Amino acid sequence: MAEELPVVVIGAGPHGLAAASHLTERRMPVIVLEAGRMPAAAVSEWGHVRLFSEWSELVDAASARLLQSTGWSAPTTGFPTGEQWIERYLAPLARVLGERIVYGARVTGVSRRGRDRLVDAGRGEQPFTVHVQPADGEAYRLSARAVIDASGTWSTPNPAGADGLPALGEPEAGPLLSYRIPDFRDRVGFEGAHTVVVGSGHSAVTAVLALARMARRDPGTTVTWALRRATTATTFGGGDVDELPARGALGMRAKEAVDAGLVSLVTGFRTERIARDGDRAVLVAEDGRALAADRVVVLTGFRPDLSFLSELRLDLDPTLQAPVRIAAEVDPNVHSCGSVTATGAADLAHPEPDFYVVGAKSYGRAPTFLALTGYEQVRSVVAELAGDHEAARRVELSLPDTGVCGGAGLFDAAGAPLAGGCCVPSAQLLSLSQPAPAPA
Repeated sequence: MAEELPVVVIGAGPHGLAAASHLTERRMPVIVLEAGRMPAAAVSEWGHVRLFSEWSELVDAASARLLQSTGWSAPTTGFPTGEQWIERYLAPLARVLGERIVYGARVTGVSRRGRDRLVDAGRGEQPFTVHVQPADGEAYRLSARAVIDASGTWSTPNPAGADGLPALGEPEAGPLLSYRIPDFRDRVGFEGAHTVVVGSGHSAVTAVLALARMARRDPGTTVTWALRRATTATTFGGGDVDELPARGALGMRAKEAVDAGLVSLVTGFRTERIARDGDRAVLVAEDGRALAADRVVVLTGFRPDLSFLSELRLDLDPTLQAPVRIAAEVDPNVHSCGSVTATGAADLAHPEPDFYVVGAKSYGRAPTFLALTGYEQVRSVVAELAGDHEAARRVELSLPDTGVCGGAGLFDAAGAPLAGGCCVPSAQLLSLSQPAPAPA
């Protein structure tokens, strides 16, 4: 009976859709549960951003085969925006998968039928129970032979608080804070105002450079870049020696903006408290320094939401919250996104049989994830679930060594480079392994 149950995939983003494509290709029943109202709902929230990867690095092989049967042709050149990625690939793929995807279906818990996490007896023989809260209607649960969590980390950005918890007063200051890279094409709230950007990765650099361009046009626009680290030794990247030239150029442009006085750089600023002062926010550091701002952009990374997995037996690294077998390989203090070994089913397995976390969430808090790595993950996991153990063990991915990574490489909708890099800051902006040519 278990073989007749579907595999439940959580999330209809790029890797959830890829998992569904591989399962469909192997004629295995699948249900994809997507909390949003559309496929790749998270990607749609940064649709104005241009990816730093070419089309060939953004399309999963099984998904392409499924689409080609409908007459679809893969885009071959160029660097799409998030909107184009959805329009030309992810949305057509979702249409092919059709009723296998359920939208507005938020997963609130995963367990084993009749077994909480304490019970050993017969645990592995019981199907999974997936608890779902639809956007409209009553909660229900599904039975599944296996579960693939491809929900990403987009919904759980890190707070401004330097200790990993929200700073005192941070929730109350919420209307003045943004935890995503804003669409700076809409200048309202930023032009003529003072913005503090908190964070040191490429997402933060993206925001800093966009605001610096505003400040160059309008002297009334002021920018402060607050770094937790006390030194700027690695703030501006590898420069000329970066193997991704556009990423190296990004760091140099950030340094130029600081040197030109367009951006004020504050180091060693570890936010302890955020107070409201009328329509402004005041960030107070642990050492007592204060920064007043009209707007605050908090870009300190993302973390996995493990709350709905509390009844499963997971083997996670205590630091990164990634599977123990891959934690050392994805530690951003040691590896770049190119030097990380491809991860397959054996690396992603947990003490809970037939449960896997794939995609950016599989890397926990590490900001070094590539979309291509995720496609290889789902290929291996689905092969394992299908009983094709040889294919599951095989590695079908080769990544270039691209140097130290801290975030995703971005270009704005007009083609201007916003950030360089090859990695995803925990699913914020997906996979980049080749730089787009910088505009003249």
